Amino acid sequence: MSPDRLIYMANQIGKFFQSQGHDKAVPGIAEHIRKFWDPRMRSAILAHLDQGGTGLDPDVRDALATLKQA
Repeated sequence: MSPDRLIYMANQIGKFFQSQGHDKAVPGIAEHIRKFWDPRMRSAILAHLDQGGTGLDPDVRDALATLKQA
């Protein structure tokens, strides 16, 4: 799957959780990606984050950073 598609999908998840505020959105986004994304998709989006994370919304960046630390 292309990085652009993964970015789009991650940002869509972020938009869903956005109304909950940053403190609830970040863990919600991270949990959704951890539970429902294929390991290859997670690896690809984390690699994109390592390369600067261009195009990712701030809450999504924070959620991915949380996943990376886990």
